[in-house]
Amino acid sequence: MLAFVYKSLKKADTYVYLAARDDFARLPEPLRTQLGALQFVLDVDLAPGRTLARENPDVVRANLAGRGFHLQFPPTMLDPMTEDWGTDA
Repeated sequence: MLAFVYKSLKKADTYVYLAARDDFARLPEPLRTQLGALQFVLDVDLAPGRTLARENPDVVRANLAGRGFHLQFPPTMLDPMTEDWGTDA
């Protein structure tokens, strides 16, 4: 399965995978508004055995088959300074 990946120019580190190139009609209007303009990044073959850096390819394939798109959010990063390190320094 071929996927076409776009990055949001409004939301940092947010990507949309589409089953068909430039098929933005698949995206619900509120989502399109939140993402703003989308810039094509790459196309990727999601053949079985393929790995992705931040996403589960099985989930991406299922979303593309079911909805025609998959949304990748930015990774969450916890601030290490918010934890109690047990020091009074």
